[in-house]
Amino acid sequence: MARRKPATVHGLLAIDKPAGITSHDVVDRVRRLLHERKVGHSGTLDPDATGVLLLGVGNATRLLRYLDVVPGGTVESPNTSKAYTAEVVLGIETTTLDASGDVTVEHDMNEVIAASTTESLQALVDDKLTGPIMQVPPMVSALKVDGKRLHELAREGIEVEREARPVTIHRFEVLGLDANVVSIRVECSSGTYVRTLAQDLGRLLGGGAHVRRLRRVSVGRFDESDCVALGDLTAENISDFLRPVSDCVRALSSVAPDDEIRAAVKVGRVLPETKFVASGSAPWAVVEGGEVLAVFEPFANHKVGEGMARPSIVLATSNG
Repeated sequence: MARRKPATVHGLLAIDKPAGITSHDVVDRVRRLLHERKVGHSGTLDPDATGVLLLGVGNATRLLRYLDVVPGGTVESPNTSKAYTAEVVLGIETTTLDASGDVTVEHDMNEVIAASTTESLQALVDDKLTGPIMQVPPMVSALKVDGKRLHELAREGIEVEREARPVTIHRFEVLGLDANVVSIRVECSSGTYVRTLAQDLGRLLGGGAHVRRLRRVSVGRFDESDCVALGDLTAENISDFLRPVSDCVRALSSVAPDDEIRAAVKVGRVLPETKFVASGSAPWAVVEGGEVLAVFEPFANHKVGEGMARPSIVLATSNG
């Protein structure tokens, strides 16, 4: 079997995904425009959803897990953040929990809607749907069970048991209420499903709901202003929008390497955590001359009796 050619294009693309296509469709288009196979994204957006989709190209694909990081977390419990706007349609449940699905149940929620205000809904979500919560992934998600994605099983009419998972809703803002439609903005940890939050809100109000017009407005430190519309990209201009690989770790603590760190990067050797802590909290990106050499993360070494850091990702051995 012939080996795949190494990537020759490296960088980060911030795309404003349009509705009607999958995240993988966006990846395929970028592959064709750049003539580069090594392209991946940092988190799926539903076909009907729009907004911020971050794509890694070449070496940047190895750093995708750091794109949604914001300061303040730990390696064991990273502080990740994505933000969305959406509309929650009260009274109607669908097979997919969004507007693309078939209607399954209609609830008469006229009385509760008439009695609700933006303020009362805000108080409800602050009390019940904000902070650390447990969330059951929907059957239409891309999670795998026994090697098969849930949405594939759902299309076959199969529903399986899903375990609730911990997620964090950093902020759930009720922007307005118009008839049976609640406009919302949610800032949450990675792995949160906004469509499930919509369903939960409907049930807390004694009925049901689904989500529509879902838009991702930020991922970590990247927001809509960083993005280029997918339709504006051509083979001639796409390189103009390619950000440096170092942008993938701009939320991490940056460490300028000394000779000891350079030597450790070359052979993948661990170092005392004290070599890095002065630069900020973990993980630590070793950057020299604008080039990301490696990312170090801490681990406990009981034999040594002190905190250690090891290179979890190595992209280059040195600049010289």
